[in-house]
Amino acid sequence: MTPLDTPPGAAPVAHPDPVDSALWSVDRVAELFELPFSDLIHRAQSIHREHFDPNAVQLSTLLSIKTGGCPEDCAYCPQSVRYQTGVQAQDLMPFDVVVSAARAAKEAGATRFCMGAAWRGPKDKELEPVLDMVRAVKGLGLETCATLGMLREGQAEKLKHAGLDYYNHNLDTAPEFYGDIITTREYDDRLDTLGKVRSAGINVCCGGIVGMGESRRERAGLIAQLASFDPQPSRSQSTISFRSRARRCTVPIRSIRSSSSARSPWPALRCRARTCACPPAVSRCPKRFKRCASWPARIRSSTVTSC
Repeated sequence: MTPLDTPPGAAPVAHPDPVDSALWSVDRVAELFELPFSDLIHRAQSIHREHFDPNAVQLSTLLSIKTGGCPEDCAYCPQSVRYQTGVQAQDLMPFDVVVSAARAAKEAGATRFCMGAAWRGPKDKELEPVLDMVRAVKGLGLETCATLGMLREGQAEKLKHAGLDYYNHNLDTAPEFYGDIITTREYDDRLDTLGKVRSAGINVCCGGIVGMGESRRERAGLIAQLASFDPQPSRSQSTISFRSRARRCTVPIRSIRSSSSARSPWPALRCRARTCACPPAVSRCPKRFKRCASWPARIRSSTVTSC
């Protein structure tokens, strides 16, 4: 174990070499969460600066190419057919509309374009037009990303052949908290799709959600799970779930602490800023965490880079 650089006056804390993900147990990650806030920020920044330009982010644009009507019961998602969120189920966007959106994203400065579809998982016939979209977006000189739900055998290979660079498939939360958030699939289902993606040679974009009622240790469990992947996901997103209108425009300390704690076991994580090209209604969150129906329907979620 090697200590990271320690700010003046702070007690050194020994912990595993950040490149050795095998040593990052839940207990070790939980220790990071207990560090004084300023010390944790310093450690995260020190590691970040060893791997990246400290002031650079990648600008990515996300487009919902198929909105609403998803049969899953993910408690955080406004696109689930199980919740009354005002999001109407829509068919897959026409090819030309998607390509035009990708072209506009590039003109606005984005270097990566992600296409998301509200499916449990695509059928083969549903995947075919998405493959055409991937080819066209790749032809514009953009990095391509897709998030389509769980993949069947052979589908990841088709996406790779079409030119997909990244597949986004989040673990959402720690294994022990997963059943409180989602009941229509198992945690291992997520791991299975991620395995298919890695086996096909597609880069993994994978993260989770902070603020759904999970404990600090469960946040550490999510980070430990992500750090254990071989190879580790090269990109991630950390979504902050706000619980009151008054905090809608702020970044909770717990989210900064979670992202900073992820930096030590996950040193090569690429930072990015993401804009959303989705219809406004897609941003509504049902806020039915732990099956609670009392959350205001229009409180929004926000996505930040995992720096």
